[in-house]
Amino acid sequence: MEQNPPLRRGWTTGACATAAAKAAYAALLHGSFPDPVEITLPRGERVAFALAQTDLREGAAMAAVVKDAGDDPDVTHGAVIRATVSLAPPGAGILFRAGPGVGTVTRPGLPLPVGEPAINPVPRAMICAALTEIAADPDAIVEISIDDGEVLAQRTLNGRLGIVGGLSVLGTTGIVVPYSCAAWIDSIHRGIDVARAMGLEHVAGATGSTSEAAVQALHGLPEVALIEMGDFVGGMLKYLRAHPVRRVTVAGGVAKMTKLAQGRLDLHSRRGETDFAALATLAHGAGATDSQAARIAAANTVLEAFAVFPLGEAVAQAAWAVAAEALRPGETELDIVVFDRAGELLARAGFAPVHGGLVQVRPRNLRR
Repeated sequence: MEQNPPLRRGWTTGACATAAAKAAYAALLHGSFPDPVEITLPRGERVAFALAQTDLREGAAMAAVVKDAGDDPDVTHGAVIRATVSLAPPGAGILFRAGPGVGTVTRPGLPLPVGEPAINPVPRAMICAALTEIAADPDAIVEISIDDGEVLAQRTLNGRLGIVGGLSVLGTTGIVVPYSCAAWIDSIHRGIDVARAMGLEHVAGATGSTSEAAVQALHGLPEVALIEMGDFVGGMLKYLRAHPVRRVTVAGGVAKMTKLAQGRLDLHSRRGETDFAALATLAHGAGATDSQAARIAAANTVLEAFAVFPLGEAVAQAAWAVAAEALRPGETELDIVVFDRAGELLARAGFAPVHGGLVQVRPRNLRR
């Protein structure tokens, strides 16, 4: 049998910006661009980048790198990352500026102060180290820009995080691992940080846009309280365990919330399908007849199973038990809401403290 080739890794925006900045600084000081240009990644790997464009003029140099995200479905794959470097006054050190397509921080809670360019700390450290390879104690102004970055940012969570005007320059290792979804999980964490910094006591994570709109309307939440968790309920809950808020709502449709009820904290289909036998056992414990339980066990979809017997409350309560365990220990009050495809409330296990437990939960009906 023919095997699929391994997925190809790529480079973060931070790595590309570092390579462009190093090449531009070298040209500014020495009159020529190293091409390819080598940089050191945070874990010590030496990698080389080809330059896509260069420009050397009086007092400034620009180099550009085309981002290759490998086989990851990254919105910035193919984007042109530019660094324009000019000299700063002696003793100024390295100063960062946001060029066109790079955002600016406007809300507290992110790892950068309000008003700073959205060039994250690790990429900044990488750029500083790269420039130091060219000259000791460099004094330089580094402006990073991304072609069409403002348009691309509309496909990210930057707006919700309060990053306006473009993309963030990201990366903690310099390497993009295909389908690791590291950027998405990082956005979940930063969303929680921003909500906490703004004094919010209630956040809600939703599996999709329909459930997000529905839970916002249900609780009257501001946009900053909404955490676009997608399939990564575990990533959200575990971060909230370490960085708690008083109230947490987890919202989703019947299929995703059934997976949560069955003990899965990653709700993506690749992590496993619904266990219909376990769902039948849960229904039986909630009052379904033997005939109904048998039909649920033989169902092809969760919606088909829900049509046999009203499983919503049992699923909500079981999902509460799983999510509460991920949040313990703590004083957080947890709320689970299940919506149908139209965004109508189907079932709810309302707010209760996770340290106390939800009385109605029947965890013995779950297959863990």
